[in-house]
This record gives sequence, C-alpha cells and structure tokens, in this order.
Amino acid sequence: MEALAVRLSGLDPYVDGALRIVAFYDTLMRRRVDLPALARASAGLAECVAGVGLRGTGRTIRVGPDGRDAPGPAGPSSGTVPVVLDEEEIGTVWLERAGPAGPLDEVLLDRLALAVAGAVERYGPARTTMADPALVELVIGAETDEAARARALRLLGFAAGPVVRVAAVRSPRLPLDQVGGAVCPGGTVKAARIGGVGVLLASAVDRDRFPAGVRAGLGAADRPDLAWREARTALRLTTAREPVLEHAELGALALLAEVPREVLRGNPDVAALVRLAGAPGDPEKDARGNGDSREAQTPREAREAPAPREAREALDTLNTLEAYCAAGSLRRAADALHLHHSSVARRVDLIGRALSVDLTTPTGLTRARMALAAWRLLGD
Repeated sequence: MEALAVRLSGLDPYVDGALRIVAFYDTLMRRRVDLPALARASAGLAECVAGVGLRGTGRTIRVGPDGRDAPGPAGPSSGTVPVVLDEEEIGTVWLERAGPAGPLDEVLLDRLALAVAGAVERYGPARTTMADPALVELVIGAETDEAARARALRLLGFAAGPVVRVAAVRSPRLPLDQVGGAVCPGGTVKAARIGGVGVLLASAVDRDRFPAGVRAGLGAADRPDLAWREARTALRLTTAREPVLEHAELGALALLAEVPREVLRGNPDVAALVRLAGAPGDPEKDARGNGDSREAQTPREAREAPAPREAREALDTLNTLEAYCAAGSLRRAADALHLHHSSVARRVDLIGRALSVDLTTPTGLTRARMALAAWRLLGD
C-alpha cells in the first residue's frame, strides 16, 4: 500500500493529500480517540473550526484550529457530511471555513464522519432507532421463550416491566427510523425491516403522528409476539381512508384473518369483487404502476396485474365502494369523493349489479364491507 501511495502521489498531488488524510484518520481510529479529540484533530488539520453534532443526544462540539472550544454561535458551514450508523443518520460533521471549501475538505469530512460513527458506537450511547433484525425477531417471534425475549428487549434498551407497543408499518418513501421518531418522540423506539414489513417496538405510540403516506397496524396485546400478530392483521386491513388501524378497533373483522385464503377466494361475494377489481392487491399501487421497490411480485401476481387503464377503473370502483360502505349513504359518500350524488348512485348501482348484491339494504351493505375486508386480506 505504501508503494502504491508513493506512485499515486507522483502522478497527482491531490491523491497524495487524500491518502495522507485517510492515513491520518486511520491512526486516530486505531488509537480509539473520543469525539472531542476527533474534533480537535480535524480542526487542526483543516486549519478552521470543525464541528460534530449528534441528533439523539443533542450534543454539539465545535473546536477552533487552536484546539480550544470555538466561541460564539456557529458560523456558516463550508461543507457538511452526515454521520451514518447502522444505516441511520445520527448526526453531522462540518467545517466553518471563512472562504470557499478547500480541495480536500470533502475527503476530510468523509473520514471524520466515519471516525465519529465508530466513536459513537464504541463509547455510546449510539441512540439509533434502527436495530439488529435478529434481536427484533427474538422479541416478536412466537417460538421465543420468555427469558430470551426479555434479554432481547433489555439489549434493545427497553426497561423491564412496562408493556412494549408493537406496530407493523409500510412506508414506501419515508425511512423507517424517521417514522419511529415521529410516532414516539422522546421515548424508546427501535425499528427493523423483517419480511418486507417494518417493525416498530416502542415505549409508546402516538397514532396521530404517523406521517402521510405511511400505513400502520397497531397491536394491543401485552405480549410482543401476540401484539405483532395483531399488528400485521390490522396493517392488512388498512386503506387510504384509514391508513392507521389498531387491532382493538377491528372487532369481529379480525376473525377474517383466521380464515384460510382458499376459503376467502371461494366465497361468492369475494370472488365477484376479485372479478370486478382485478387481481387482489392495493389498487392505488397498481394504478400508479409501481410501489415500494422493496416489495417483489410473484410471477402469478405479475401475470394477473391489471393494465394501467384497468387499474384506474378498479381504483375508481373500489374507492366508490369503500366510500359508500364507510358513509352508509349516497350523499355522504358523494361528499367524501367530491362527486355529485347522482354520479355516485350510478356507480353504486353498477357495482351492486356486478356483485349481485343489493347495496341499498343493510344486509347488502354488510356483505360488501365483509367482501372488501376479505379482498384486502387476499392482497397481502
């Protein structure tokens, strides 16, 4: 490596400087220096104020090139780089250079960010939200014995005694750690992605703080494994109008999740809805033409997936049916859909004919609600 560095430095002075910076921080990391020492060394190397900020603890370190704490408020940064630990952004490092950024500032900040992440992990507390999936699986696993579950919770930072809330989450755009931070501000929250579904373990969950576009199911049981099963069921029954559901709110609807899929498919009402709406699934995702890139389709689902025009028609049909079932009247459904009630009446009549169900009667409305819930369960 030294011979390679010498050859490269002869070709490009920038490479020589970059290699010296890399070696400088490698030495600091081998010596296991703490955060203040990293900031002092970086400020001396850059010959300007260097800063380190951590989100979880709120700690901020600013050191001048003389090795002393920088006075006054932070000045404008000439460059910043996020500090990432366990795929989660836990802080930022920056330089406060009076003039433009130096040619090697980016290399310096990259190495400083890596060194800070290592120091935080070593000296802690890291205060990261993303957790080891293996530990989370031990907590929510049905076959985990209670001693192992308690130990996993302790390693994740949860105190013994209080009930841990469990949520199943689908978040196509927002990172899972940000979702966890939003719904449990100031409390203990850990997250992991298992089997394509996000898992949140939290000391408390504020359901009203789930960000837009996120769907979540919340378990109610005291035992984490039972709460996870409940949370998954609630997640499967969420809709665009009800993106967050608690298992306790489902009532008898939760029993549908215990029915085998082949039995659900064989029900005449559900089969008719499948024919009307296309392949079971989330019609909004089908209408957009894509979804969460982390969720893969099976070959059968790909063959059965409707074309974009058919998907839009299916979305309109299901939106109308869901609005009508939720509202219980044509006028309230029309208000929810921002359509004239006569347009909604025509749609409901056509849907009722296709399903062979009189949607104007209480029994017909109940059948439609049950069929919609079963359709959602078939899509997951």
